[in-house]
Amino acid sequence: MKEIKHFINGEYVGSESGRTFDDVNPANGEVIAKVHEGGQAEIDRAVAAARAAMNGEWGSMPAARRSELLHKVADGVRERFDEFLEAECLDTGKPRGMACEIDIPRGAANFKVFADLVKNVPTESFHTDTGDGRGALNYVVRKPRGVIGVISPWNLPLLLMTWKVGPALACGNTVVVKPSEETPHTAALLGEVMNAAGIPKGVYNVVHGFGPDSAGEYLTRHADVDGITFTGETRTGTAIMKAAAEGIRNVSFELGGKNAAIVFADADLDKAVEGTMRSAFANCGQVCLGTERVYVERPVFDDFVARLKTGAESLTMGWWQDPGINFGPLVSQEHRRKVLSYYDKAVADGATVVTGGGVPQMRDDLAAGAWVQPTIWTGLPEDSAVIQEEIFGPCCHVAPFDSEEEAIRLANDTPYGLAAALWTENLSRAHRVAPQLDVGLCWVNSWFLRDLRTPFGGSKQSGIGREGGVHGLEFYTELSNVCVKL
Repeated sequence: MKEIKHFINGEYVGSESGRTFDDVNPANGEVIAKVHEGGQAEIDRAVAAARAAMNGEWGSMPAARRSELLHKVADGVRERFDEFLEAECLDTGKPRGMACEIDIPRGAANFKVFADLVKNVPTESFHTDTGDGRGALNYVVRKPRGVIGVISPWNLPLLLMTWKVGPALACGNTVVVKPSEETPHTAALLGEVMNAAGIPKGVYNVVHGFGPDSAGEYLTRHADVDGITFTGETRTGTAIMKAAAEGIRNVSFELGGKNAAIVFADADLDKAVEGTMRSAFANCGQVCLGTERVYVERPVFDDFVARLKTGAESLTMGWWQDPGINFGPLVSQEHRRKVLSYYDKAVADGATVVTGGGVPQMRDDLAAGAWVQPTIWTGLPEDSAVIQEEIFGPCCHVAPFDSEEEAIRLANDTPYGLAAALWTENLSRAHRVAPQLDVGLCWVNSWFLRDLRTPFGGSKQSGIGREGGVHGLEFYTELSNVCVKL
């Protein structure tokens, strides 16, 4: 049985307690590795190693040299593409195609994008009139924040972890990563790439474990951690924020969402259905930016629902390496129980089940996996739990609307504010409606199209701060003003 150990100060080490937990392949329920569970001792060692590296070679390294090393990290991930691909797919069960096209390429690109950015980001300078004819010069210096605690999720494990580690290291910080207990493989494997690229010991550290009373809690409460970045559930973000208040540590959160799509009657329905298929069912619905609420203008409502039903029923489930597969399992049996509980709530609340709503019949070698059917509902009231609460599964509710104002009101009627998708061929309407949606990101006639230079994050209960481009540097750096009297 394979062991997955912590990566601390450039070395793979086991837990002092000797405790391990199972890493389970969600497609067939098989245990694929034993993972060492970290506690206070491992977090203390990792944070101390990160602090030493921060105070040593890494902290004094010129940005150009850091950038060069991070390019080597990106190249190292690409050179070992197949290893990262297998690790990611075994942990998540996701189809090979998605991981090939998105997870691994973006995981590598996150290092290059931010490595190049920090070499060219400008800072402010001002000449100040002091009244004596000589003045003063004020200029801003960006400095690394310090030791960053990175807590990353299970749905896009490598991509979302490096989305934080890339800018953190590019800015000169060091990191202690606590990957999800569901998907530990790629964070551990990245340690080998870091060593091969010449990243100094202690810059990148990984401690495996759970949240409460485990590695996650000990990391967020550690007094020598200078900032905490987290992607995951809003409730967990609340707990981390409470822990970070002790010592006034900064936080960056990308939290839950209950994202809406608005489809106007003038939309290209082929594009709108294809886009909604992706936003509702990609990665088995386990995407923070996914669409669980779809509002369709009444004249095209029936046609849209019929087309979406046909698309959902054409999805093909199976083992990640099988040809033609485009739909994988949920990440775990525990998460399946949660998703199926919402499938039951929908029926109890009077939903019309357009398609799905249960567990598919799988072949014998996959029967023990965490599979659910892609599901579409109509007919629920807006106060239903299925419409108000994040499910994070392959499902959506489709409802009609009659006016632009109604569509905006319905889309904004949620405590979350992460993303939205707007489908219309009317350019004026697109520019009019998009800014009125209370979200951090609105797509028009597309979904999941990202430029890594743009700000990414949510409003309301969907997060704090922005990641991406220069906007992400606000969390990973401290600004110091230098005032020189002339």
